[in-house]
Amino acid sequence: MALYPYTLQPVALNLTEAEFHQAQYELFASASPSFGLSSFKTKEWIIMAVVVVLAIAGLIFVTGYSTIIFWLMLVGVVIYLLARTLGFKWYVKREFDKQVADQEMPDEMRQMKLGVQKHGLVMAMPSNQPDMMKNSQMRGMQMRAGATQQAVIPWTSIKSWDETDDYIFMMFELKGQQGSQIVPKRLQAQKFPIDTIRQHLQEVVPVKGLNPENLQPPA
Repeated sequence: MALYPYTLQPVALNLTEAEFHQAQYELFASASPSFGLSSFKTKEWIIMAVVVVLAIAGLIFVTGYSTIIFWLMLVGVVIYLLARTLGFKWYVKREFDKQVADQEMPDEMRQMKLGVQKHGLVMAMPSNQPDMMKNSQMRGMQMRAGATQQAVIPWTSIKSWDETDDYIFMMFELKGQQGSQIVPKRLQAQKFPIDTIRQHLQEVVPVKGLNPENLQPPA
């Protein structure tokens, strides 16, 4: 394997409640069908083009009250475009709010630090967090004591992962315990090696894809 940059010390995650929900929404939206103009099929574009051409021709060659039907044809095309784009975007946001927006960010993520090493992703927490060990995300990990407690998620334990423009998501399993981790890409501004994480993830799970229903926050 080629040499990639790694961290000398864990970097503070500093994940906010707003970022936590934004990350979940981005993942939820990315797994939903596209609601942009690119989502339209060729057949739909052809039908809309025919309707628009007929409507414009009608407005040019027909006068009087008969033109109302052609105006209605144009309005219908506009309404269909809005429903397929903005309307679907609103629907996705509503479904997200119903399913996952009520989840609270786990307390340990507020003080967590992350590091990247060749053998895995390092998670560090202050040693004065006794409840951390009761967390299902941390059980099964071998902790190293000190001013901070550190655990390692081996790259080989990653079961699936995905990414958006702002975050990388991964799900892992250690000794029968499942967990998930969100990595904000803004950490790259602190020289956190996002590209290294992506490289290792691609090596163990070449195909991206994460079911948002399975992205449960640590209990």
